[in-house]
Amino acid sequence: MTEQQPDDMRPVDLFDDGLPVLPDQTADDTDHGWGEWRGDDDDARLIEDRPPHWG
Repeated sequence: MTEQQPDDMRPVDLFDDGLPVLPDQTADDTDHGWGEWRGDDDDARLIEDRPPHWG
């Protein structure tokens, strides 16, 4: 007969909806993480930066 350890007897909830172990996106993977901040409307900058041949 094998000896049971305390961890063997502990119930484990496999369907825990708590905090994710790894987030989908880290703070370093955002504009803010790179030190850039942009407003909600970026259309004016995109129009200004458009190449001349787009006429």
